[in-house]
Amino acid sequence: MSTGRNNKLVGQAGEYLVAAELSRRGLIATTFTGNVPYYDIIASDEEGRHVSVQVKASRHPSWQFGELTKFCDITFNGKYQIVGRPIRCPVQRLVVVFVLIDIHGADRFYILTWRRLRDLIVKEHKAYLGRHGGKRAQKWDSLHCAIPEKTLRPYKDKWSIIEENLL
Repeated sequence: MSTGRNNKLVGQAGEYLVAAELSRRGLIATTFTGNVPYYDIIASDEEGRHVSVQVKASRHPSWQFGELTKFCDITFNGKYQIVGRPIRCPVQRLVVVFVLIDIHGADRFYILTWRRLRDLIVKEHKAYLGRHGGKRAQKWDSLHCAIPEKTLRPYKDKWSIIEENLL
């Protein structure tokens, strides 16, 4: 199977797994199959309150992001990266659900606000730069970032964050 097709299937499976779990918890969950810029699902309760949910799915215990600049300003001083101010959340009260898809169905879910995710990614990137003298180890101008499962462990099955962010 091609990598592009496989990635699309993983993303789609993640959205449906999260929508199913939200439905189990009494919320109506509508998926958009990647056609909305900042979120994949809108979940609503019986009072009509709703929350936007971004889903990040992976089959590996790490989630990749193409652009660190979605989370903070980055400038360069030669080959050194300077981490600037954090970026505002693109959608009010956006919640992110990370899904680690298990081939045997033992999927794992990590739930946190987008702002908390941003803060974790910025903190990890600053620590990474600190360990490498302010430069990316292999490609100095790369803006790629990732978040490993170990960083997300405190957010495992924190479905209450969804309810806390219903408007």
